[in-house]
Amino acid sequence: MNKIIQETFEQYKINNAKLISYGFVLQNNIYTYKTLIVNNQMLLTISVDVKGNIDTQVFDLESEEVYTLFLAEGASGVFVGEVKNAYQKVLIDIREKCFDKTNFTSKYALQIIDYIYNKFGDKPEFLWSKTPRNAVFRRYDNKKWYSAILTTKAKSIGINSENIVELIDLRVPLNLPSQIIDYKNFFPAYHMNKNNWITINLSDCDFPIENIFTFIGVSHDIAGKK
Repeated sequence: MNKIIQETFEQYKINNAKLISYGFVLQNNIYTYKTLIVNNQMLLTISVDVKGNIDTQVFDLESEEVYTLFLAEGASGVFVGEVKNAYQKVLIDIREKCFDKTNFTSKYALQIIDYIYNKFGDKPEFLWSKTPRNAVFRRYDNKKWYSAILTTKAKSIGINSENIVELIDLRVPLNLPSQIIDYKNFFPAYHMNKNNWITINLSDCDFPIENIFTFIGVSHDIAGKK
C-alpha cells in the first residue's frame, strides 16, 4: 500500500455492494476496476480484496510498462504531476462512492464494539484529540479500563510494515503474555503493562472472534477485582 492510498482511505471501510455498483468486477475474492487516465495514455487498475486492502497499478500504454515515478518522494515534472493528480482523483471518487467513513475499519474491531455494547452496555470513549481513532472501554462501576482499541503503524508492534493496523489491548492474568505471544495474533502489550496486558492485531488476525470475546470477558472480570 503506497502513501497516497494510505492517506486517501484512512478511516474508511469498504462497502462491497457499492463497489459492484461503481463498476468493480469480483473474481477470486478480488474486486477489480480499470479506467483510462491522462488523456487515455495510462491504464489505471485498482484492486480491493475482501478485507479492504487496496492495490493499484498504472500502466503506460505507449511504452507498455508499469509507471511508478509519480509515487516517488520528491518526483517532479508536469507529466508526473498530471499522472499523480489523475490517480488521486480516481481514488477519491471511489472512496466517496464506495467506502463508508468510520473510526475503525477492521471487521474484528467493529464486531468487538457491538459485542461489548450488547454484553456490558459500554461504548468506546475517545479520550485523546491527538489520536482521535484510539478508544477505551471502562467498567461502569469502578471506571477501570478493561479494553482499548488503538490504531497505529504495524512497525509499532514489531511488524516490518508501514501499514496502519488496529489493535485491541486486554487485561490478562499475571505473566500470561509470556506464554501466548506469537507475533502473529498476540503481541507484547502496546502502551500497557506487558506483564498483565496483551495486544491482539485485529487487522490481520486468524484467531477466532469468539475467542477474543472470551479474552474480553476475562479482562472485564480482572478490571472488576479490588
